[in-house]
Amino acid sequence: MGDVAVIIKIMPTSPEVDLDALQALIKEKLPGTQDLVVEPIGFGLSSLKAAIVVPDAEGSTEEAEATLRGLEGVESAEIVSVTLT
Repeated sequence: MGDVAVIIKIMPTSPEVDLDALQALIKEKLPGTQDLVVEPIGFGLSSLKAAIVVPDAEGSTEEAEATLRGLEGVESAEIVSVTLT
């Protein structure tokens, strides 16, 4: 089996969440993180889009999503796309 690239949209709990600190935490907890982009939404709120490479195994994308949801300052994490690498 190979790897898959997963794009996950991460919503912080509020506009006051330090996105720089959250990005550092994401990179620490998910070592396969390739890229993180801040995406403004409105009214001072921004989301993060993370490109993460995970093994192409059953449950691996759900595991990454669950890890992100468990981080302090994260309201939700939703898979946007999955692509074979």
